[in-house]
Amino acid sequence: MFHSRLHSFSRLVISLTLAAGLALLAGGANAQDKRQNAPGEFDFYVLSLSWSPSFCEEAAERGGRSQIQCGGRPFAFVVHGLWPQYENGFPEYCQRPAPRLNRSIVSSMLDLMPAPGLIFNEWDKHGTCSGLADRSYFETIRKARAAIKIPAEYLDLSQAKTLAPAEVEEAFIKANPGLSNAAVSVTCNRTRLSEVRICLSKDLQFRACDENERRTCRRDQVTMPPIRGG
Repeated sequence: MFHSRLHSFSRLVISLTLAAGLALLAGGANAQDKRQNAPGEFDFYVLSLSWSPSFCEEAAERGGRSQIQCGGRPFAFVVHGLWPQYENGFPEYCQRPAPRLNRSIVSSMLDLMPAPGLIFNEWDKHGTCSGLADRSYFETIRKARAAIKIPAEYLDLSQAKTLAPAEVEEAFIKANPGLSNAAVSVTCNRTRLSEVRICLSKDLQFRACDENERRTCRRDQVTMPPIRGG
């Protein structure tokens, strides 16, 4: 009788544990946006501008480099991507396999995104979530980039510059009327400035976004390596 009761108790514990686990999984699923990975169903964009000299120094340290981006042409801020976002979280890879990207589009974007591999990846991971055809998506990237004025002090940076991330934010705010601290953030690695990320509505107007702020650089100072080439 004792062994029978012990067996029944053990089964009850296992059942309750499984139920708790399923509830936890359900809670995690509910934490995601219900539109998860539905093309065209998102709240706003993040335009991510990468400081190319930082990327190239990191690539050199890893023993490799992008021949176009890190060659002779003096790239400053380049477009990393235009990313559809939810108020919490973001979609990705919304079509598998992604529609084939026309190579003429890739060629046309190299002035803003100087690496073919980056362009293909951004289309597969983020562009397919925009709900736009490939050409329209990359036209939207070009419009978004054209809407942002890069601060003059970063257009021809000939010497390394060490500064607080907040200084970079303020420079962008000063150069772009209507942009606020709530719509822009700076990311970094251990020592260098990596990216400036700006939140835009679907019609490419500045807008606040808490999601962006959660990924901002927390370091007191970062370095901006000088622009390469000439």
